[in-house]
Amino acid sequence: MGEAGSQTHVVGTVEELPPGSVRLVEVGRYGVAVYNVGGEYHALNNYCPHMGAPICAGRITGVATGEAPGHKGWSRAGEIVECPWHGWKFGIADGRSLTKPVHRIRKYSVAVRDGKVILEIAGGGKGDTQ
Repeated sequence: MGEAGSQTHVVGTVEELPPGSVRLVEVGRYGVAVYNVGGEYHALNNYCPHMGAPICAGRITGVATGEAPGHKGWSRAGEIVECPWHGWKFGIADGRSLTKPVHRIRKYSVAVRDGKVILEIAGGGKGDTQ
């Protein structure tokens, strides 16, 4: 059920976290934001590496694209979280910023067992580092 010393936290049931949802788990210094992106669960430390904003309060969005002037598009809808303070954007699946230099938000494992969404923090960490 995880490595020795790891912590697990029940986030909720699958029904309580439908696609497009986010839930904050009060663990560690900042908490951990658990997202459902298209039926896949991802967890990020609730701390923007820029100025410490609570990332879970950010808008879930996508990325504007354009291959040529006048050709607007949209991609990765629901896969990006935007920092509520300064608009930095991060991929929910990997915690990587979309701008350079690349910054990262710490990621955690999420599993589904018996219809429950489980946050797993390896090695007994408390979700309080970046």
